[in-house]
Amino acid sequence: MKPERSFLIMRRRSLAAVLAAATLVLGLGACGSDDESSSSSSDTLKIGVSPVPHGEILKYVSDNLAAAEGLKLEIVEFDDYIQPNIALQEKQLDANYFQHIPYLEEEVASKGYKFTALKPVHIEPLGVYSKKVKSLTEVPDGGVVAIPNDPSNSGRALNLLAKSGLITLKDGVGVKATEKDIATNPKNLEFKALDAAQLPRSLEDTAISVINGNYAIETGLKPATDSLALESGDDNPYANLVVVRTGEENDARVAKLEKLLHSEDVKKFITDKYQGSVLAAF
Repeated sequence: MKPERSFLIMRRRSLAAVLAAATLVLGLGACGSDDESSSSSSDTLKIGVSPVPHGEILKYVSDNLAAAEGLKLEIVEFDDYIQPNIALQEKQLDANYFQHIPYLEEEVASKGYKFTALKPVHIEPLGVYSKKVKSLTEVPDGGVVAIPNDPSNSGRALNLLAKSGLITLKDGVGVKATEKDIATNPKNLEFKALDAAQLPRSLEDTAISVINGNYAIETGLKPATDSLALESGDDNPYANLVVVRTGEENDARVAKLEKLLHSEDVKKFITDKYQGSVLAAF
């Protein structure tokens, strides 16, 4: 008999809220032992995600593909890029799916996580957006430019602005570029580093904002048509992927999820649903 499919999304803004919700919904905490709260012995994989597109992709997998593989997904949504790794480290999750390798490397270097990244799943092209100008040539002298404040994505944003002709960067700085690596800034642009989740809201106050694809889509922007400049998917190092604690990459549930995430069904779902705003990376 096929196991019943289970799909549970909990949207929480802090790790404490995630734990409280888990206690309420799943009966964990005081009512159960540590062994009872662990999903390692079951066919349920508890995975933390950004809501869009990660959560949507996993919901498609849960609703359409998981039961045939004997897999249940419990999906926990996060509104930032910090808590999913904390929750994974503290074993409140079995895996997470929200980040790319450069971001993971920064997290490991600064916080000492022992995590392993699996195969790339999709790319969310970083884009330049504006409510004030219709093209990058219209960006005014002294204009305010918002970029992500985490090191991997801020360097990524600066590289996109350089490729778009607004600035130049020192030779060889690559994806680790910082504002100190700006070689020329002909328009004397003023840079404002913000938490990635705040970037869509910054559009009211900036000439342009460089916004991560997931937050652009979540707030109704269409990267393929609304952006003034968009990263290419070719040879893009920023593919998003599933991350697990090192040593758990061969977990049978993880192997099942990886098989499904890299299936032709999922590739077609990504292509059909996002129309170029999210790109399959396999």
